[in-house]
Amino acid sequence: MKGIVLVIGGCRSGKSRYALELAKQVPGDIRIFIATCVPKDKEMEMRVAHHKEGRDKSWSTIEVPIRLPEAIIEYSRKSDLILVDCLTLWISNLILDNNDLDISEAALRLTKSLKDAQCPVIMVSNEVGTGIVPKNRLARLFRDAAGIVNQTVAACSDRVIWMVAGIAVTIKENV
Repeated sequence: MKGIVLVIGGCRSGKSRYALELAKQVPGDIRIFIATCVPKDKEMEMRVAHHKEGRDKSWSTIEVPIRLPEAIIEYSRKSDLILVDCLTLWISNLILDNNDLDISEAALRLTKSLKDAQCPVIMVSNEVGTGIVPKNRLARLFRDAAGIVNQTVAACSDRVIWMVAGIAVTIKENV
């Protein structure tokens, strides 16, 4: 597998499952799962538990709600593979942490860390821009920020996979 892969799609489209299957193709024993979720209710705790059950013992899980670019650089030095799940929760965390955030700058810092990573990185993200325009300001800010980050990460990715109903469709592949 080449360096940077983005797996993107809607909610419950099979993104995480596919990313884990893709990760099995990467040789090596040191695998880092970077979780960006900060569970704040019972339902999210159950989702996190379900995702953990889907990973075997070869994975070390690191929780990184905010400092994702720094974590990618740090853990890529001592890993065979990094899987980040997911970018949209990271974006949400950034917005809630700093409402005046310059998302373009955050996206550029992220892509620099991906390019500088010393192991392959698989990123999971939600495509949230295909629906209607949200009514409230925060939801619009989030939708727009996710679109900017997804475009920026896709541009620097070697491969981009669109997940639809559990089916992987490659929409970009650098050979």
